[in-house]
Amino acid sequence: MTTAVAVADRTLNAADRCDRCGAQAYVRVVLESSGGELLFCGHHARAVEATLRPMTSDWHDETERLNEKAPVPVD
Repeated sequence: MTTAVAVADRTLNAADRCDRCGAQAYVRVVLESSGGELLFCGHHARAVEATLRPMTSDWHDETERLNEKAPVPVD
């Protein structure tokens, strides 16, 4: 397994930040030509999707996690 594949397979976490605004990233984009990676928050991913998607080899979208509710501990 190559490093690029290993990075693409992992779940985005709080340390992954949007390349446009610095917010938590929920979308990872791998560019087809260079293999470079871009990270975006949900807002900026939607803003650039029409332009970037044709140039990508992978569009990994985890924006559904924005609607997850954290479990509430029961005492």
